[in-house]
Amino acid sequence: MKKIFLSIAAAAMVLTSVTSCIEEIDPQTSAVTSDQAANAPGAFDNFVGAITSSLAGSFTYSGNDDTEPYDFGYPSFFLQRDVMGQDMVCEDSGSEWYTTWYTASTSLGPTYARCQIPWTYYYGWIKNCNTVISLAGENPDQDKISGAGIAYAMRAMFYMDLARMFAPETYASNPDAETVPIVTEKTTGVDATNNPRATNKDMWAFILSDLDKAQEYLKDYKRPDKYTPDSTVVFGLKARAYLTMEDWKNASSYAEKAMKNYTPMNKEQYLSKQAGFNTPNDSWMFGLTYLSTDPNITLNDGDSSWGSQMIIEVSESECGYSANYVGPKRIDAHLYSTIPATDFRRMCWIDPALDECETMEELLEGLSAYSDSPEGLANTGLVVSAVGEVGYMPVKFRPKDGEHADQYKAFTVAVPLMRVEEMKLIQAEAEGMINKTKGVELLKEFAQTRDPNYTYDNVADFRDQVWWQRRVEFWGEGFATFDIKRLNKGIVRSYEGTNHPEGYRWNTTNVPQWMHLCIVQTETNFNSACTNNPTPIAPEGDSDPFNW
Repeated sequence: MKKIFLSIAAAAMVLTSVTSCIEEIDPQTSAVTSDQAANAPGAFDNFVGAITSSLAGSFTYSGNDDTEPYDFGYPSFFLQRDVMGQDMVCEDSGSEWYTTWYTASTSLGPTYARCQIPWTYYYGWIKNCNTVISLAGENPDQDKISGAGIAYAMRAMFYMDLARMFAPETYASNPDAETVPIVTEKTTGVDATNNPRATNKDMWAFILSDLDKAQEYLKDYKRPDKYTPDSTVVFGLKARAYLTMEDWKNASSYAEKAMKNYTPMNKEQYLSKQAGFNTPNDSWMFGLTYLSTDPNITLNDGDSSWGSQMIIEVSESECGYSANYVGPKRIDAHLYSTIPATDFRRMCWIDPALDECETMEELLEGLSAYSDSPEGLANTGLVVSAVGEVGYMPVKFRPKDGEHADQYKAFTVAVPLMRVEEMKLIQAEAEGMINKTKGVELLKEFAQTRDPNYTYDNVADFRDQVWWQRRVEFWGEGFATFDIKRLNKGIVRSYEGTNHPEGYRWNTTNVPQWMHLCIVQTETNFNSACTNNPTPIAPEGDSDPFNW
């Protein structure tokens, strides 16, 4: 598939005459008419399957003949969002494929290719959902009810992400702030050329309406696996929505409904060297997986994949950007320093004290506590990385089955999209905003599953303490920017002992401008009613060190 730079207005013009494409993304090819889709045996189910199967595995943005290293589906947006903040550090060398987002580059502006990435992905996914919803009709037949429910749930999830990425203000702070244009199964080409950005108020009402339909249609649905949404995922999406809207009662209620029949990960699961964050377990509510036949795995030595970016225990394969080429994305030094030794999550990142080892034997012995491939970790930290240190490197996301030599196996991992731990913390925050005593109780209950010595700090702000748990618990899972915007926080990269590289040690007191993504210029050219956010402007020079 060729690379295309297509506005949703132009895409909608195509959609008025050809209903959909089976695999996704390129509306100019692979198209079938609605009659063909409706009459082909098993076609509807194939369209439904494409909604979730297209989340990962292919080069959706650049095409299968152009293996961009960040073009590996939904999890790539986790990293794009997380490096914009303070908790994930890109090295000088780069973790370079994400420095556009880390450095607030003007390449995020509307005339640059990077700006097209979310537009291509998200509106392609939304198009798949619209196709299924259109084929199912207003009152779906029994054999199409669950498919329609999946489409409504996923469309809501995609628009929820877009609203949080593009709106310059949150729903709670400004219901009239603009998000993105809404394109549904009923949007015509003419509509799309004059389709303004929906306000927060209208967007979140639309999202909740979709989730209401999904809840109704999926109430009796038994999914085949955790790579398909069911009613518990719908409840979880509603909990996310109401948290963002600061509707505390509903946020708590739906988080409670969502978490039934799920169990938080224990220490053994969390730190498993074979299955840690690569295999669904009783904590995972929703996820995706990379297959051995995926282009993201088979092409470019598997280097254009989630595993290549986040799994560093594959040095024996001589592949993987983080392990063998540019070095890993590390945890922020200050955040790491705040994790008590009694909190088992601290073992997800390598202790910088190991950089004080006097001999290689001593270093390898220390690294063996983190990995069955200590030599590989040493090579990544000391040789591959520009930093020349092992401290703060991540071992949260493990290679499949503990594979260290064959990246084609190591990178065929699952990635969590929703875990019950998120619901626990949503409920704690929501209840705390209603009744602080109850919120503290729930927060302590959760935190003590990670650190039995946890005690609540009566001086620190309650929501900040929930946020800290989220920052540690969901590092690398794509929540950083959303939480910074939701809580109206700045970032702190400049402080004594920082591990952020010079030139990008910025401190802000408010949400950084670059977290409000720009809309690609092709959209505003075709869609006369669509406004835009300002092109990001990076701060000039490093900030003065912050005193904690």
